[in-house]
Amino acid sequence: MNPSTAVAVSGLTVRHRRTVALDRLDLTLGPGVHGLLGPNGAGKTSLIRVLATVAAPSSGRVELLGADATSHRERTAVRRRLGYLPQEFGYYPAFTVREFVAYVAWLKEVPAGRVPEAVERAVRQVGLADRIDARMKTLSGGMVRRAGIAQAIVNEPELLLLDEPTAGLDPEQRVDFRALLRELGTEATVVVSTHLVEDVAAACTDVALIESGRLAFQGTTAELTVLGGESADGDDSTTHAVERGYTAALRAHRAPARDAKEALR
Repeated sequence: MNPSTAVAVSGLTVRHRRTVALDRLDLTLGPGVHGLLGPNGAGKTSLIRVLATVAAPSSGRVELLGADATSHRERTAVRRRLGYLPQEFGYYPAFTVREFVAYVAWLKEVPAGRVPEAVERAVRQVGLADRIDARMKTLSGGMVRRAGIAQAIVNEPELLLLDEPTAGLDPEQRVDFRALLRELGTEATVVVSTHLVEDVAAACTDVALIESGRLAFQGTTAELTVLGGESADGDDSTTHAVERGYTAALRAHRAPARDAKEALR
């Protein structure tokens, strides 16, 4: 595995009973902020869960930060080096934000002497410094989400996995969060699964597009934009250009299957 490669999966297959969520997926990711896009049910969350080591693949190879994630010993070690925010996460409502983030720092085996500083840094980065001693049950939905982001970054992870991180954030908070992502991406590999193309356009250096459990496109946001061509109505904003590229990449990926079906008619 290349030292600059944080994620390398090959032939990754994930099955949920009779449903194939990921179908022999190959994907390699290095430092930077990577947007993970795709229609509902495409397999994005299944991929994030495997990368976070909370779900096991049905088959295939998964290497994270140079470690074999299918090995129990190596998987335990790599968990200390990654951060993960699922779409929904649990917490003790009576915990304060400080206690919640400190608890996760303890789980990640952050040295005890570093925990107070690490907690305050993470909470400050997500804009909750003034609520650090508020109980989790008193927070708004957007604040809870920001506390979730804080716990994901408290150990300064080398690999950060975020599943729909901006859900519940207001527009101003989303702008601040995108800036944080760009900052984190200078030192780590950040993977952001989202439905919001504007988040990808504003914060991501690269895009991986998954369709029906397979990789439909991987490249820079600029390359995805080129696929979309020029707007018929003259709207060439970055967000709309990426949206057009997203649609074009999906259609190109679906074309062989559609042509095969038509050939059988």
